[in-house]
Amino acid sequence: MALDELKSAVPDFAKDLKLNLGSVIGNAENTGLLTQQQLWGTVLACAIASRSPKVLAELAPEAKANLKPEAYTAAKSAAAIMAMNNVFYRTRHLLSDPEYGTMRAGLRMNVIGNPGVEKIDFELWSLAVSAINGCGQCLDSHEQVLRKAGVDRETIQEAVKIASVIQAVGVTLDAEALLAE
Repeated sequence: MALDELKSAVPDFAKDLKLNLGSVIGNAENTGLLTQQQLWGTVLACAIASRSPKVLAELAPEAKANLKPEAYTAAKSAAAIMAMNNVFYRTRHLLSDPEYGTMRAGLRMNVIGNPGVEKIDFELWSLAVSAINGCGQCLDSHEQVLRKAGVDRETIQEAVKIASVIQAVGVTLDAEALLAE
């Protein structure tokens, strides 16, 4: 199992990350907070967003084995569209000139309206990627859509926990690889 290989690669000083990695993925499977598709779509989208080659190499095959092809593609689409949107909307929010917020974005985002999977799943993946990318405006937007669709806070938090652990594992492993050179 690639998850076990990834956990074994985490250094001893980051033991909490190793434990959390197994916990957040196993917990989501066991508690029923996330469906199998939601879980592995979140894992894949976050592995991509982490920008860590090691994390992506280990988790993508497992995600592919646990997702239908259309969900695998949709999770990759969530990571891709949020890579663009998080930069754009975070910048609009951070600029002190409020006029940018009134201007038309003019960016294609068709996949959000037709992601090829249930809208809730895509929104959950988009929220998790937005957490990694630090876009408060996107986090608020996706959280509101999920809450209006009846998704509870515990489910939303579970996706954010997965995002935070995958991101931390990626940062740690990539730093260790550079320090070993």
